[in-house]
Amino acid sequence: MRLLNILVFFLSSSFILAQPDITPEQWQDDLRYLQRTVNSEYSHLFKKVSEEDWNQAVDQLYEQIPQIAKHEITVGLAEIVSMFGYGHTALWLTSWRYNHGVDFTQMPYNLYQFSDGVFVQGVHVDFAEALGAKVVKVGKTGIDKALELIKPVFPSENDQFFKAHGLHYLGVPEILHAKGVIDQLDTVSLTLEKEGRTFEMTFAPKETDQFPGHYGIVQTNGDWLDARSSQITPLWLKNLDKKYFYEYLPGEKILYVRQSEVQDEESKPIPEFYSEVFDFVVDNEVEKLILDLRLNSGGNNYKNKPVVTGVIRCEKINQLGRLYVVLGRRTFSACQNLVNELENYTEAIFVGEPTGENVNFFGDNRTVTLPNSKLPIRLSYLWWQDKDPRDQRPWTPPHIAVDLSSTQYMEGIDPVMDAIKETSIANPVRDPWNHLVELFTAGEFEELREQAMAYVKDPAYKYFDFEGRINQAGYDLMGAGRLEEAQGTFMLNTELYPESANCWDSLAECFWKMGDKEKATEYYEKAISMDHDGPVGENARNMLRTMKYGH
Repeated sequence: MRLLNILVFFLSSSFILAQPDITPEQWQDDLRYLQRTVNSEYSHLFKKVSEEDWNQAVDQLYEQIPQIAKHEITVGLAEIVSMFGYGHTALWLTSWRYNHGVDFTQMPYNLYQFSDGVFVQGVHVDFAEALGAKVVKVGKTGIDKALELIKPVFPSENDQFFKAHGLHYLGVPEILHAKGVIDQLDTVSLTLEKEGRTFEMTFAPKETDQFPGHYGIVQTNGDWLDARSSQITPLWLKNLDKKYFYEYLPGEKILYVRQSEVQDEESKPIPEFYSEVFDFVVDNEVEKLILDLRLNSGGNNYKNKPVVTGVIRCEKINQLGRLYVVLGRRTFSACQNLVNELENYTEAIFVGEPTGENVNFFGDNRTVTLPNSKLPIRLSYLWWQDKDPRDQRPWTPPHIAVDLSSTQYMEGIDPVMDAIKETSIANPVRDPWNHLVELFTAGEFEELREQAMAYVKDPAYKYFDFEGRINQAGYDLMGAGRLEEAQGTFMLNTELYPESANCWDSLAECFWKMGDKEKATEYYEKAISMDHDGPVGENARNMLRTMKYGH
């Protein structure tokens, strides 16, 4: 078994090779080569997109190639690859990421999506006025529309992965032009809001041999500036030159550990580091251990063992309310495997944002170089599954959802740490889904209903897909022949999500299975009225025809 590939994020732009000038026919040959390779060797990737839809998109791009420019063809190819929806399967289009062979430009600003909007987190000194400003428009396009337009080009594993890395595409003029966000290729203008005024600033490229910072955050250094004006450096932004470190907070009796890669430091490998961490826990007054993985985009999956086994052995910490794991948009790849194992085998409470990776996912990739353009297409070949094979969650959600605002960032405040400090050991947060399952198993159906209502309304659980998981539970019960329990489960979902056509469609199917075609018809028709032209409405119409005519 091969090791899980780490994504190499910020390679030197000085190594980028210019793309050769080739004819439209050669571009079309490259596209067909990619199509044949995918269909013959990587058909396993057709999980989120159907083979039919993908091949149709390939044919459409093939017809467009003679009429569009070189950069538009490249963007089109990236969009074709991104349809698979796996972060390890990609054609990267920014010099601040893994992109040998693509001669696209990167503008000298780093954008970050906070809870209150997209802001200029870092910038070259020549454009210092933009630092810390909120982005209103990119070129002629409003920021929300600009994000919508570039998203198909980026290999979005989920919305979190796009937040973590996709915003770099808002600094690539070739992508912005190809998607109609801007009208020119040499500069990018941003409309900005700062200190009560709105202004426009036009950016031109600045030479840089690498991303001017660490883990997606620009630090003030030389020609680059960070929007964080406070002299206070929160723990999650300390020692960013290190892959991992720990610090004891004696006042709170908290041991804080940040691990930002699943790779060894030369001076102290992971096993040695965590041996030291857990020795410290045993020998000192430690009531809570915080493992911060919010910046960790992966590495070597087989280096997770010392972390997981160390937690399991440490009875002092492996208790509900004492172990907190911080998740974020960059938590990805081998680190997602670490999160899965911690969820499976420890009493960890997850805090922060959802991860940037699917719970089960395609990881390791091979590079397929297109014969004429020499573009490097990375295609995943290995399925990683630490969780139930039916677990289709797009991410691991936090038990306590905590977002970061631009003001908090700039003032050096970490709301995640505040939330953990305020959490009581005596009355810890419970896993909401496990709690609901416990109530169901005990037959406490009224308490289950009340608790489900409370969870759905609680912003701390806003990232939990209660609708999807309750719906799946209903189908599991229905498949086991427990039709009355399935009916109650689907009914609960319609009460929690009365505007969801899918909930009513599922309830209709249950009534049909129970032999009540009248109720089934009523709820199928309700689903159709709510999603007349969508996939749920289409499914409901098909089910009604089958129920009536048997085909």
